[in-house]
Amino acid sequence: MLRISVLVLGALLALPAIAQSPVPGDSEIRALLEQRIDVERQSVGIVVGVIEPQGTRVVAHGTFATDDPRPVGGGTLFEIGSITKVFTGLLLAEAVERGEVRLDQPVAELLPDGVEVPGRDGEQITLEHLATHRSGLPRMPGNFDPADPADPFADYTAEDLYAFLAGYELTRDIDEAYEYSNLGSGLLGHALAEAAGVDYETLLHERILEPLGMTDTVITLPEDLARRHATGHDATMQPVQNWNLDVLAGAGALRSTVADLLKFLAAAMDYDETELAAAFALSTTPRADADVGRIGLGWILTPFGDDELVWHNGGTGGFRSFAGYLRNARVGVVVLSNMGTEIGVDDIGRHLLDPSSPLAPPPVERTEIDLDPAIYDGYEGVYELAPGFTLTITRQGDGLYAQATGQERFPIFPESETEFFFRMINAQITFETGDDGRANALILHQRGLDMRAPRVE
Repeated sequence: MLRISVLVLGALLALPAIAQSPVPGDSEIRALLEQRIDVERQSVGIVVGVIEPQGTRVVAHGTFATDDPRPVGGGTLFEIGSITKVFTGLLLAEAVERGEVRLDQPVAELLPDGVEVPGRDGEQITLEHLATHRSGLPRMPGNFDPADPADPFADYTAEDLYAFLAGYELTRDIDEAYEYSNLGSGLLGHALAEAAGVDYETLLHERILEPLGMTDTVITLPEDLARRHATGHDATMQPVQNWNLDVLAGAGALRSTVADLLKFLAAAMDYDETELAAAFALSTTPRADADVGRIGLGWILTPFGDDELVWHNGGTGGFRSFAGYLRNARVGVVVLSNMGTEIGVDDIGRHLLDPSSPLAPPPVERTEIDLDPAIYDGYEGVYELAPGFTLTITRQGDGLYAQATGQERFPIFPESETEFFFRMINAQITFETGDDGRANALILHQRGLDMRAPRVE
């Protein structure tokens, strides 16, 4: 039986008048977690942290792993994925406040001599362009080819990054549009570390984690914290490897706890007086348009009723994460899960901040069938979904994989000879084949749309 662990922390700040928090009570939060874990089977363990005028509290349900019955709690470590980008943005803001760098400074000036960074029409990519995803760089570098798909970022090095930058030609003007880029965020973190003469983790520890007392937030796991690190699971509830990031650490390498992330939100929301107050204010100031509202230095800023939601989420192979707060209401939520499903924790976080924000419906049950892998040879190829945006299908051993332009590669699983589904995301693929069994097109079914893509290679 899954055990429930609940920890209530003391108030961070006594206020003359305490506003009413929109976040429901612990019993209602616990019921949401029980539904997501025990009924929908969309996680093994989830921890929720709440910060509000009354103080902070933590509600948790589930375990460290399917074969580890220890209950998760506020001190359990999870991979937090792209929430790391908010820390990278704060590093930039802190360096600006120190007078070490400028937002409009070309990133090339922070990199070693001889490293070439693409430009366009005389414009150069700046630190602000990277932090706001307006650099024109793609989501992922084109030479990203992991030796181990189970730990895909581990072997992507600075040399790989520099080689990609030297050979890449921007396809749009710099600052023309928002395009979420793991590459850009990773480059930003690497450049800031290069300028400081230390590695990214050391810079983060010295300038953010130590000042905020975040002793359980790390990239490299010491033995004592490794014992408190939950096991990640894929969408079939099978244990997966931890992810390790090299040069792109600034995009998603951090591991943390709900207790530590509540400290981070307390500083961001100005509940705690810290030496980083000016940097937090700079990082959460809207600077550009994004597809979900506006964006600061890493933070995403979305209209939320009469308020504004300041947030970011994250996902790795075995974990999902969400952290955000309402700027005016001064209420925030952290949600961490040790299962890498698309129906993860974003909806829980938003729902807790606003009960009218709907929870995600349970996933449709899909059953994988046995299929002769030789059939996959006829599906390998490149399919064009839109000009400049393709879906590449490859076979590796007995498995079939799909990779969109500039994105990670995901396995797909057969439910018929021509119909396949993803486990990591809520999407399906149907192959259109000729008499010879070779696919001439595919249809991507996602978010209620059926997008046909003819084979181009």
